[in-house]
Amino acid sequence: MSLIKSISGIRGTIGGRPGEGLTPIDVVKFTAAFGTWVLEQTGNPTVVIGRDARLSGDMVSRLVAATLQGLGISVIDLGLSTTPTVEFAVPRENAGGGIILTASHNPTQWNALKLLNAVGEFISDAEGQSILTKAETEDFTFAEVRKLGKYTEITDYMDRHIQHVLDLELVDAAAIKARNFKIVVDAVNSTGGIVVPKLLRALGVAEIEELYCEPDGNFAHNPEPLPENLRDISKKLERGQYDLGIVVDPDVDRLALVNEDGSMFGEEYTLVAVSDYVLSQTPGNTVSNLSSTRALRDVTEKRGGTYTASAVGEVNVVNQMKAVQAVIGGEGNGGIIYPTSHYGRDALVGIGLFLTHLAKYGKSISMLRATYPNYYISKNKIELTPNLDVDDILLKIKAQYKNHPINDSDGVKIEFEKEWVHLRKSNTEPIIRIYSESDSEAKAEHLAKKIMQDIKEVVNATID
Repeated sequence: MSLIKSISGIRGTIGGRPGEGLTPIDVVKFTAAFGTWVLEQTGNPTVVIGRDARLSGDMVSRLVAATLQGLGISVIDLGLSTTPTVEFAVPRENAGGGIILTASHNPTQWNALKLLNAVGEFISDAEGQSILTKAETEDFTFAEVRKLGKYTEITDYMDRHIQHVLDLELVDAAAIKARNFKIVVDAVNSTGGIVVPKLLRALGVAEIEELYCEPDGNFAHNPEPLPENLRDISKKLERGQYDLGIVVDPDVDRLALVNEDGSMFGEEYTLVAVSDYVLSQTPGNTVSNLSSTRALRDVTEKRGGTYTASAVGEVNVVNQMKAVQAVIGGEGNGGIIYPTSHYGRDALVGIGLFLTHLAKYGKSISMLRATYPNYYISKNKIELTPNLDVDDILLKIKAQYKNHPINDSDGVKIEFEKEWVHLRKSNTEPIIRIYSESDSEAKAEHLAKKIMQDIKEVVNATID
């Protein structure tokens, strides 16, 4: 069993002993801490909740709702929903915060509580730490019987979310309808199976093949939308009967695309393509995290804007986007953040913008992909012994490459013309994660191996 407490929330595998797995006791304590924080920060006794379709969702949702009511907080329950839909709902319901019950791309035995502030954005590091402290010290007091919170269900928020996408100025449903797209959808048997086909119908898509769209929580494959997990949709597309494939993760904040021949568009390139379209209509700046592809920078500069990299993590991306007034941004895992809509990764908004882009481009999705520069990211890690000072190792690598552009806001990122390597330490184990990118897979691997060798030499020198 596993339980991970972090500033962004609490996640774990269902079952086990309290403090070791995500048990009802852990859910109640953490919810009580968050509810208390909401009351202290906003004085607003209303919280919006929603969940993905995983098997434990109903049980966890009932625990969360009852705990909030016990604090005197009224609950607005969206039921089966998506992460961006809950984000969308919080400010519209004038709530003090929100809780999304989802473990995102983690397997079915996992669940989690993701925490939102009063504007529907993820809480900050400092706020998360305060909530963790409250949970650990049980710093909360429950309400008397006449002051218990109310419980209300609102079940049409995904429909409202779809209408919001349709109303976006840069989403052109008429152009999409005119293309008569035939699309396969893989929603891994979670809430995307409800909302994505409904959105596509509203956009005028001619034919929709639903693959794993039954929201029963029985994930048909590993839910992370990586190429090795998307073989079934790839096989459907390679028969040549459809224009593209759309894949979302269980909580519908990540968007992956599959070409008409079954090949992968590339999750890094979801953001690149959507940004290219947005920038063509509304010139401006872009942001992604330090481990995302350089292709976004290329596209941004070609359109006359400025690209900025943030530390890894959605909160960090959002903060940087606000700082530079970015018109589009996100993460290379298929996470689109479009401020005109809201500051959260949103696959539904991404679908609307991408299909408009593809419709107006007028050719196939694989031809669109070919218009963007090709980069390849290699992901590696090097395991160290617990007694080693990882921070010191990173400082020595940074000094070794001091003549190259370096960003040390989150680990160490070193740039080499159109290549880069990003070193990040794990917060839970003695590991350095190594991400490298170049214009070929072989070059990216070679760069990673070179840096790994440098780390080994620094380690050996430290031991000697």
